[in-house]
Amino acid sequence: MKYFIGISLMAVVLFMGSFTGKRNVAMQQPFSDTVHFPGETHFGNVRQLTFGGDNAEAYLSKDGKYLVFQKTDPKNRIMCDQIWIGKVPTKASEKFEPKLISTGTGRTTCAFFYPDGKSVLYASTHFVSNECPPVPDRSKYGNKYIWPIYESMDIFQADLNGKIIKRLTNTNGYDAEATISPNGDKMVFTSMRDGDLDLYTMDLQGKNVKRITNTLGYDGGAWFSPDGSKIIWRASRPTTTDEVKEYKELIAENLVAPTHMEVWIANADGSDAHQVTDLEQANWAPNFTPDGKHFIFCSNHEYKRGFPFNMYIADLDGKNIEKISRDKGFDAFPMFSSSGKKIVFSSNRNNGGTRDTNVFIADWIQ
Repeated sequence: MKYFIGISLMAVVLFMGSFTGKRNVAMQQPFSDTVHFPGETHFGNVRQLTFGGDNAEAYLSKDGKYLVFQKTDPKNRIMCDQIWIGKVPTKASEKFEPKLISTGTGRTTCAFFYPDGKSVLYASTHFVSNECPPVPDRSKYGNKYIWPIYESMDIFQADLNGKIIKRLTNTNGYDAEATISPNGDKMVFTSMRDGDLDLYTMDLQGKNVKRITNTLGYDGGAWFSPDGSKIIWRASRPTTTDEVKEYKELIAENLVAPTHMEVWIANADGSDAHQVTDLEQANWAPNFTPDGKHFIFCSNHEYKRGFPFNMYIADLDGKNIEKISRDKGFDAFPMFSSSGKKIVFSSNRNNGGTRDTNVFIADWIQ
């Protein structure tokens, strides 16, 4: 899901440059002030909703009327990701005017609407500290890109005015990256509670927790299929002696290095788990198409230097991959409306050559 794993978009942008040691794709690549690139034949009526800062993991309510997302914008004193909600414009003259609904403290990530649209869940470190938690010092790890797995991250339910309704997780270790089944019967999330980054399910009240992945490696960003019968997620699978050693050493420090991730699909209970991409590099942010017959994902597999990141669609077996976005920086975090008529995503496009990543919505053309 979000986040990548619940960190700010600035960290995602750093990830895009991590394979070459460059700080930032948007600053290194030629930019084009356009919201719709040639070749993006599946997009129509593309509209930019946010302007400035790092805006990511924008997800629609079930009725498609509202959008929840995370935002960092130091220029406006938003020093690390906070959660915002806004009504999706229905006409050109209508503005997108989001409001803050997280506490404004700590670091937040991975927001998602409850099925009734009356509340959201998100992960946050605010319960332990009001301060933004520190980011890792990459120089200690050979300048390799490192994700922090904040022990203080827990999942909360809040109403649409930001009032915390319930703390849904309360265990040692990272809990985040939650999404809810379209059936409204359970959620899937990532947790470190048992010593590795695995997927778990629980009911909407935070009860009946069940671990559904058990293989060494990072499992995260899971989504349910439209009928709720399957899940799709990103996973790393260290296999060599050196890979396993590095992974375990980093996990012991609440860190992970996601230089190689592939897309996996399983039944909703975790059974029949199988890898569906084998593209090398970083393949992540997967999600099902509304008909449940394909999946969309983000990848840099075409570019050995590590960027750009674009979005692709494939059959459920990973075959017949089609490139659907063309930004020369970063396109990711796709979500379709339940009707299948709209798609929301985050992109570096139309940022004037800055570091900004913004939220876009478009008609989806089959």
